[in-house]
Amino acid sequence: MQYDFETPINRSKMASAKWEKMKECNPSVSEDIFPFSVADADLPLAPEIKEGLKDYIDQTVLGYTIVSPDYLRAVKEWNKTKHHFELDTDWILTTPGVVPALHLAVRAYTEPGDSVVIMTPIYPPFYSAVTSQDRHLSEVPLLKEGTHYSIDFEQLEKTVSDPKVTLLLFCSPHNPVGRVWTKEELTRVAEICIANGVKIVSDEIHYDLVMPGHEHTVFAAINDSVAEHVVVCTSASKTFNIAGLQTAAVIIPNEYMRERFFTEMDRIGYHGANMIGLKATELAYTKGSDWLDGFKDLIAHNAEVLQQFVTKNLPKATAFPLEGTYLQWIDLRPYTDPEALEDTLTHKGNLFFNEGYHFGESGKGYERINLACPTALLVKALDRLAEVFNR
Repeated sequence: MQYDFETPINRSKMASAKWEKMKECNPSVSEDIFPFSVADADLPLAPEIKEGLKDYIDQTVLGYTIVSPDYLRAVKEWNKTKHHFELDTDWILTTPGVVPALHLAVRAYTEPGDSVVIMTPIYPPFYSAVTSQDRHLSEVPLLKEGTHYSIDFEQLEKTVSDPKVTLLLFCSPHNPVGRVWTKEELTRVAEICIANGVKIVSDEIHYDLVMPGHEHTVFAAINDSVAEHVVVCTSASKTFNIAGLQTAAVIIPNEYMRERFFTEMDRIGYHGANMIGLKATELAYTKGSDWLDGFKDLIAHNAEVLQQFVTKNLPKATAFPLEGTYLQWIDLRPYTDPEALEDTLTHKGNLFFNEGYHFGESGKGYERINLACPTALLVKALDRLAEVFNR
């Protein structure tokens, strides 16, 4: 089947969070300007999901529901065939997204006053999942050497040796820097954490979106011993652009950890599941593989287009190699004062990215650009970016 990845979807009248935020930043923005911020795609929905949901709506009643065996089998088979991760369906809990799962995990595995480790710069909800619940943040900044980010294992080991540190919130692939961690890197993280009694919650929502030449390893798939200390959070939401259905799978091999997590779900009164989200995930995982191949081709192509454009037109900027996710991390500090960057882009360039400072102090002067869009739209935005800095 031929899939359409070049027809842009204007969501200015769809109550899209991304588009409404753009209007807040610049109320006079033209309707033909698209944002490149929040991680969803302004692309047509995969037809297998769209048509499957139409049939499902025709046949069903939208009442209270429980997680279906078909959904559980789809999650299990997807992880087995795509990620070589053999899991038991009993390990799967369902939450209304990975961000709620991070909050629940902090409540389940730490106590007020405990410290939680994050590796910065990092997706903003990692901060709020900790600080909103009377826990302390322990930041381990990633090491940056040229265009490559890596884990500071020495600093990680020093940080988790503090007995107050009880949990690591890990991002894999990493948002925003786009790293796909190797199995060797993950194994070293696991060794350090396990030796210090620190549990690991791994956000792997982008794990299907890995670029050619790289391979994702599910944290709990390293070995059975590691799996006993790890919670893996996944979803079809980024992969198939169904984030609005707010459905995520939280995979917890350790029975005691699973019970702790479920207890926190019960405490906040979360029972049942979004039946449309469950069905959309099932359709995505059973019928969407070909569409995903095309989507990944688009992302890889857009990443190459951006790299070539930056090299030619913004040679002082650094666009970091995209190994995974569809989120491009770019350093624009050589072109402007970081304090002026947001205003410059928003009001002089009609450019709406994610500001790097939202990801932490080390992100000041950086931008995160969403590449999940038709290539023609990206090229127009890049032209405006070059115009802003080359005037």
